[in-house]
Amino acid sequence: MAPRKSKGDGEEKAKPLTTTASSTVTRSMGSRTRSQTQQNGAKAAGSATKPVKLASPKKAKRKNSAIETGRAKKGKKEEEAVEEVEKEEEEPEVEDPTRTKIVIEHCKQCNAFKTRAIQVKEGLEGAVPGVNVALNPEKPRRGCFEIREEGGETFISLLEMKRPFAPMKALDMEEVIEDIIKKIK
Repeated sequence: MAPRKSKGDGEEKAKPLTTTASSTVTRSMGSRTRSQTQQNGAKAAGSATKPVKLASPKKAKRKNSAIETGRAKKGKKEEEAVEEVEKEEEEPEVEDPTRTKIVIEHCKQCNAFKTRAIQVKEGLEGAVPGVNVALNPEKPRRGCFEIREEGGETFISLLEMKRPFAPMKALDMEEVIEDIIKKIK
């Protein structure tokens, strides 16, 4: 147990506990409760010194609000609207009837979906010259991994998978890519 602290000015020193032959002193007898120390502190503070109020520094005013700078957090609807406007400005997509469009819908619940979807996309774009591959053009379904031709046939459809996504992880993605390439050509 640490020794008691003495008073700040050194005017009064803490009295050491004395023992007499007739009484025994235990640790609990020398300690005081929180309320006792607060009462003693209030008496001493009221008579000896007055509390000094220090002026708190004023908060600096913001230069620009988050909304003005464009850093404010936006809702999902606002983000989607901004993304659509940016897509229209960047590259206007012209639907080419000769190009086949493949849609890969993958769940965002786990990165395993994303890595497999990117692997399929890169494999198809590298092997078939006139193919357009889109990842999640709409909001994906939960536990879904689906590869389909837009407006046409479905190549793979794994729906409502639960963790640990065994059916998807059991797939050999190279074979899947080869089968899709054969069906497209």
